[in-house]
Amino acid sequence: MDGIDVSDMSQALMESAGNETTKSTEAANVAREKGWVAPEGYDYNKYTSVAPPVQPEGEGDDALPEWAGKAAKYEWKDEFGDVGPQNTELEEMLFRNDYINRTGLKIGNLQNIEVIAESRERPNPVKSFDDAGLHPIVRENIRLCCYELPTPIQAYCIPAVLTGHDLIAIAQTGSGKTAAFLIPVLSQLMGKAKKLAAPRPNVAAGYDPSLDAVRAEPLVLIVAPTRELSTQIFDEARRLCYRSMLRPCVVYGGAPTRDQREELQRGCDILIATPGRLLDFMDKPHILSLRRVKYTIIDEADELLDADWETDFNKIMSGGDINEDADHRYMMFSATFNKECRQLARKFLADDHVRVRIGRPGSTHVNVDQSIVYAEPHLKKQALYDLLLSMPPSRTLIFVNSKSQADFLDDYLFNMGLPSTSIHSDRTQREREDALRAFKTAKCPILVATGVSARGLDIKNVMHVINFDLPSASHGGINEYIHRIGRTARIGNEGLATSFYEEGKNAELAPDLVKILLESKQKIPDFLESYRPADNLVTFDDDTDDEKENEGTTADDDGAWGGIPMGEPDEAPVANPNWDF
Repeated sequence: MDGIDVSDMSQALMESAGNETTKSTEAANVAREKGWVAPEGYDYNKYTSVAPPVQPEGEGDDALPEWAGKAAKYEWKDEFGDVGPQNTELEEMLFRNDYINRTGLKIGNLQNIEVIAESRERPNPVKSFDDAGLHPIVRENIRLCCYELPTPIQAYCIPAVLTGHDLIAIAQTGSGKTAAFLIPVLSQLMGKAKKLAAPRPNVAAGYDPSLDAVRAEPLVLIVAPTRELSTQIFDEARRLCYRSMLRPCVVYGGAPTRDQREELQRGCDILIATPGRLLDFMDKPHILSLRRVKYTIIDEADELLDADWETDFNKIMSGGDINEDADHRYMMFSATFNKECRQLARKFLADDHVRVRIGRPGSTHVNVDQSIVYAEPHLKKQALYDLLLSMPPSRTLIFVNSKSQADFLDDYLFNMGLPSTSIHSDRTQREREDALRAFKTAKCPILVATGVSARGLDIKNVMHVINFDLPSASHGGINEYIHRIGRTARIGNEGLATSFYEEGKNAELAPDLVKILLESKQKIPDFLESYRPADNLVTFDDDTDDEKENEGTTADDDGAWGGIPMGEPDEAPVANPNWDF
């Protein structure tokens, strides 16, 4: 039998490959003309080498990336007294870094949001940080952070914490929740740190692990659902603990346990953790004890309460109950928080807890310009490419619903000459941290992500969020949409959110999507007009209107107290005259 002639097929394949190369070259040239930087190739050797490569002098960016949890912090010396001296080099890194998000010009829009706060006792909101009765070092660190005025969530949470209340706080994305719990908690502890803190080695004067290691006994436990959010909270804690003896640490999955254990054994006052790694260390009482914990704070609490975490959540929350004093305070923060989650949360909260709502739970703010674009499934990749080239180059976060889709889309954009990278849970922790670092530094200003990045990430100058895939009900639905688009327009900045809508596939999301657009006064596209409610009357089934029962409020009205102007200045907390400074 004669052999089969495949020469024509071979020629066709060669021509096809040649055409693809030409097409990619042309696309890359167009991307350069539009102002996008050239994409960087993936260096596999960086992550597969057995030992870290030696860092060349002056070429730190090319070496194996450092773990986020080992970032420099202020190390206390016993001879410092009550307040540590300035460290100019560390101060420059902590407060004047080019990649720190700054307050935007539209911060006033956050100040105008309706505020509802409910409790038996109603602490008056603070109008300025100077009136809040904060420890002088915390106040100075706030100034270094360039925080000029409290956002609404901060204005209400600071006095609630300073007056000793448990707290549920629900506020829009990008409204300053992290500082809202760190500022009052650290202020309360700074004046008493020497009395309350566990013994620790004098790290700054030299440290020998075999002789000086101690058991970590934190005063504050902060739990966050994602690794990226936990390291972000750690960065904020490093800033606000500057020049104090309070020492923050972070533990999270994916990074070496040994490194994190060594950090804990140097002493830890503020522990930020993801649930899995925290539970691991809780099972090792010679490394970590929660007996001194004064404050337990759950960030993005609905994620932990809603994701089959109830058993582990109960273990984490009860872990601090072994502390020797009856002064343990619990706080829970999120942008979305349904009634079932709040009912579970109240099992741990005191009866006189304060519940603060900034705007409607699950709402977006007007600083995000939302646009919904109809897209055929087979044309979405081309539509994404055209959208990216039609706008000035800027940090762009693209969300998809699956890890495989994140990889495919990253490859597509890279091959089209665009500087992209991707992040999802199948990536190693070192790859995830490196991808975020490349995104922050604009080496790769396009980041393709799954929902792992939707929670709490605060990255400077994210101008555009694109929902390549709108979240389905199984991927969090409208709550996930809120968290995703909240990655732009942070703390008073403006941003754009574009979502690709597929007929049929996204129909279940359409009614809630239209309500969100109407609530934030956005344009409703023609293909969603059929979902517009009658008389444009927007109502949300968010379980918040019937909460007076079991809330413990004693108000004659609806329990609401609204607006920053409420309360007289002389009713604000006063600075403690016994502060050690």
